Amino acid sequence: MVGTPGESSYHGRMPSPQPNESGAGPWQATDPAAPAPVRAREDIDPRGRSRDRSWPPQPPPLPSPVIDNHCHLDFADGDQQLTVGDHIERAAAVGVEALITIGSDLEATRWTAELLASPNCPPQLRGGVAVHPNEAALHARGSGHDGTEMIGLDAAIAEVSELLRGPGMIVVGETGLDWFRTSRRDEQARAAQIDSFRAHIALAKELELPLQIHDREAHRDILEVLDADGAPERTVLHCFSGDAEFARACVDRGFHLSFAGNVTFKNAENLRGALAEVGLGQVMVETDAPFLTPVPYRGRPNSSYLIPVTMQTIAEVTGTTLERACRAVRETTRRVYGWPGEARG
Repeated sequence: MVGTPGESSYHGRMPSPQPNESGAGPWQATDPAAPAPVRAREDIDPRGRSRDRSWPPQPPPLPSPVIDNHCHLDFADGDQQLTVGDHIERAAAVGVEALITIGSDLEATRWTAELLASPNCPPQLRGGVAVHPNEAALHARGSGHDGTEMIGLDAAIAEVSELLRGPGMIVVGETGLDWFRTSRRDEQARAAQIDSFRAHIALAKELELPLQIHDREAHRDILEVLDADGAPERTVLHCFSGDAEFARACVDRGFHLSFAGNVTFKNAENLRGALAEVGLGQVMVETDAPFLTPVPYRGRPNSSYLIPVTMQTIAEVTGTTLERACRAVRETTRRVYGWPGEARG
């Protein structure tokens, strides 16, 4: 998950939802394919309780299908709880044919693995897991923000390694570096994030999986680590947050850039400039849902069915038709993940 000024984003270990009188979590879904979501979005940003929590209207369907290559279905959001099936059904109605859900702390990674291993898991769904960089700092410290004891970083990465070998796992992520939520001046935290990043790079190579990178205010260090260790063959800058110069440096290295709803934000001229600089050849689309809802619904709940709003901006910025943009983005996504269908060349 990547935040933008004024937006909530992931910043450490989340409190678990408390069971109700029946023993079920407060967000228990009726969807037989899915465990109950791990947490509500407001658990990490209490200010969100005062926002508009109504679901945005369904946009017009896309002229050609695309794939949401990064969302977080382990989060609950909205004034009405959507099940995993609801998210998939709404997405399909607007031309989003498949979703990749990402678990980025141990509770979420276990949730993701349980969902993907379910015999009722929807065929339109795949996933990935990793230790989020801010979580890596907490595991190294041995405790969460609230003082809750946490297992060590090596043990956390070992568990992620085992989960990645389970059914439906097609990507290692999100890993990387975050100097916004975790200070780069904190020597222990910095070392933990870099060590974790390197371990996930090695995992992606070992398992021959793509790598999704979380990069927040760490562009130079991200490239330094990738250059030193050697990037996996398929490397994705999730929720790309850099400028045109950084975009060019990534694309020249063969990396792929994934754009989320923040590319539509009024203050995101740098993101649109980056997209215009590199064009569609190595570009994908994502929601990072429930975060980064595109304009004009910024701040409201986000879901994969809102991808058409972001795709419209991608088409406009790259100077092409919406249909051509969708076809290019879908082909790149299928090539990177080898799913849906065999598209790797």
